[in-house]
Amino acid sequence: MSAEYSTAILNVIAGLGMFLYGMKLMGDGLQKVAGDKMRGILETLTKTRFSALIVGIIFTGIIQSSNAATVMVVSFVNAGLMNLSQAIGVIFGANIGTTVTGQLLSLDMSKYAPVILLVGVIMVMFMQHPMVKKFGEVIVGFGILFIGMGTMSSAVGTIKDAPLVTSTLGQLSNPFLCVFFGFAVTSILQSSSATVGILIALCGQGVVDIHHVFFMILGCNIGACISAVLTSLSGNKMAKRAACLHLSFNVLGSILMFIVLILGSNGVEHLLHIMTEHTCTQPDQMVNGVNVFLQREVANTHTMFKVVQVAVFFFLSPLLIKLSYILIPGEDQEEEATSTAPELAYIGGHNVYNPTTAVPTGICEIVRMGNIAQENMEKAMDALLNKDENLIAEVYQTEITIDYLNTEITDYLVQINTLSLPVADRKMLGGLFHVVNDIERIGDHAENIADFAKTCIDQELSFSADAEKELKEMLKDTCEILSLALNMFSHNSEEHLQEILDLENEIDGMERQLQNNHIVRLTSDKCQAHAGMIFTDVVSGLERIADHSTNIAFSILKDDPEADKNQEHIEEVLG
Repeated sequence: MSAEYSTAILNVIAGLGMFLYGMKLMGDGLQKVAGDKMRGILETLTKTRFSALIVGIIFTGIIQSSNAATVMVVSFVNAGLMNLSQAIGVIFGANIGTTVTGQLLSLDMSKYAPVILLVGVIMVMFMQHPMVKKFGEVIVGFGILFIGMGTMSSAVGTIKDAPLVTSTLGQLSNPFLCVFFGFAVTSILQSSSATVGILIALCGQGVVDIHHVFFMILGCNIGACISAVLTSLSGNKMAKRAACLHLSFNVLGSILMFIVLILGSNGVEHLLHIMTEHTCTQPDQMVNGVNVFLQREVANTHTMFKVVQVAVFFFLSPLLIKLSYILIPGEDQEEEATSTAPELAYIGGHNVYNPTTAVPTGICEIVRMGNIAQENMEKAMDALLNKDENLIAEVYQTEITIDYLNTEITDYLVQINTLSLPVADRKMLGGLFHVVNDIERIGDHAENIADFAKTCIDQELSFSADAEKELKEMLKDTCEILSLALNMFSHNSEEHLQEILDLENEIDGMERQLQNNHIVRLTSDKCQAHAGMIFTDVVSGLERIADHSTNIAFSILKDDPEADKNQEHIEEVLG
């Protein structure tokens, strides 16, 4: 191999590297800037399949990654934030939205790329506002992407006549091999947009025939499902079904287009030629040795195939959902809030590597931990009032689960702190550490109450009827404030804030009143001294649980005075 060819191959590799890095930098930057807002849109504006379709198109067109969109959908389904009917609409839209990247790549923008890159660098280096810096990263990624595309295209033009290249590509005349080539490249690169970009460069230089590109794009569509499938492996059955929807849509859609191409490849090419003539101002014209018309035709092929597939399967989506239930049979075992199994329900596995859904997924696990802690508190009080040794044992076992969740969730939060999180998510990350700690303390108080119950059984202690009534009333208010706090936290809503503040004041007053009532009963010889000591400790414990509940509610407030300390707490956790 000549030195010229060797240099050209290195330039292809360098161009591809810049292309992939630019795409990642641009996608990550967009998620940092607008990830939380787009996530909110996904949660609220996907009630119908059509609205979900539109949202999927817009969302994927903005972040320039169908992988990110579908992985997010799988994570949402796993967390119970989205059902399959909503998910399939977003998946359809993501498949159309991802073609925007190809359309941009088919434009001759490499000559403007250095200027774009310089603007982005200036924004990152010299601007002080965090959002401006993040947007600067997006522009830097955009510039690097097109520089890489230009480098790769020029290098391909040099090596296109090399014997090794011509012999290798000559083997791709078989449609099935073309499909496999597209699938393999996309699976490796984890990006259908990157594969389409490569095909645009190859076709523009005349290295591959447009007929072969048709089938390569079909393989590319199937390979794009790999990320979502991998993400679903650590999820529940509904998450697996969401990934199955994505896979079945792309596989069946590719089979449909494969049959159409086999039966009428010339007709498809003619239609694409007409479409491209109306979108390209330079038909059959060579620009710097590149056929810009063919580049546009590759991008239009990708878009048209996706639009046709969505148009066909949009109305068949109920059948695709049924198919997902056939392929992934059975149901997840319902896990009650009282479960003592030390298991994670939402976090772990591939969820760690999805920055946009990392925090919401963690919140789902934290809320689950809070529900377990609340149920354990109620169980401990029941054991105390009814002298139930079996319940005491269950409380101790559940406390093991709470401690396990505390450790695992904290480790998870430490891991996602290293990710390129959306700006809003990073601001609230420190508060999540505080919430986990508050819930763990609630679990400790429940265990203390179980200890008191055991003492009462061992020493045959009992409360007066008035004391039992007072404990039940205080327990009721404590459970209510904890439920409201978890609801506020899980929905990031201030709806119940005033109720929580009123309950907190009421519980504080109740604690003082119950302590006074105890002294009156003690001096009147209406209760046992040792039982009275346990009574006062339990009352104090319930009051502290209410304090921790209020802390959980306050963690979502934008003007929370503790918010400024969140990052300090992260650093403290990290050591």
